[in-house]
Amino acid sequence: MSEVHTFAGGPLDRASHRRTDTDWLAAQLKNPATQIVPLWKQQPLVTPRRDGIGWLSVEAVEGYLMSGVPTVFLGEQGGVAHFAIDVSAYEDANRSEPFIDVGKFMDLRAIALRLPVGDPSTLGTAKAILDWNARHQFCAVCGKKTEMRDAGYMRKCSDGECNAEHFPRTDPVVIMLPVNGDECLIGRQPMFPENMYSCLAGFVEPGENIEEAVRREVFEEAGIRVGSVRYHSTQPWPWPSSLMIGCFADAETRDITVDGEELEEARWVSRALLRDVLNGATDSGVLLPPPMAIGFQLIRVFAESG
Repeated sequence: MSEVHTFAGGPLDRASHRRTDTDWLAAQLKNPATQIVPLWKQQPLVTPRRDGIGWLSVEAVEGYLMSGVPTVFLGEQGGVAHFAIDVSAYEDANRSEPFIDVGKFMDLRAIALRLPVGDPSTLGTAKAILDWNARHQFCAVCGKKTEMRDAGYMRKCSDGECNAEHFPRTDPVVIMLPVNGDECLIGRQPMFPENMYSCLAGFVEPGENIEEAVRREVFEEAGIRVGSVRYHSTQPWPWPSSLMIGCFADAETRDITVDGEELEEARWVSRALLRDVLNGATDSGVLLPPPMAIGFQLIRVFAESG
């Protein structure tokens, strides 16, 4: 079973073969049909009138393009090239033309559920790639400056002797719901709003497979031993660039011992309680994450099964 979650299912053809075609890319950045979305401090331009991406023409952002702002190729749709630019260097960009005439720069997490299907994926890609470029200005091998290549999908060391090439990485994260009979284990981190619970999660470490990471993280965070692990679905999560790997896990023990760092509390809850919460009950002492999060979807699947 697989589902397409928020920040996946984008409509653009990534057209990766175009990324090394410098002549084609240059031509598209002069093409009146080309669409460009600006991001300011990792916030995309969104048009509130129709809750969509604030696409702009090449002409509208010509001054920014000529100034050399970071520009990445997102892909094609219907033969039209789509790019993203980073205007964070301009402190007043959020109050300037042409942006203020189109919409406003907004936090992607705050706006994601209001956007048309596929738009969060496009903006998530733009945010992740521009953020990666901003974070990798220097070579991890020799420390010299790096330069953008492949339309934003590679950076190369400027030192001719080093010539190291650096590529964006996606960090695998397991997010899992341990299950025991008619109950599942949910937890809350110290940063969560009051009464909010979600699935347990953690990064996959070198030398681990997904199943091993699930078992280790659940034991480290909650002291629960789990056996069988079942994959459900994945979700790109561009903060900064993770892939959430959603799983269910069969719990073999029930005594909870939270680590006090990743989790401040964990508890077993029943399907019946979760169904009540999903149906709007407010007296259970349990709040769930927003529907755009894969953690919510795993909990929903468990509650509605059986």
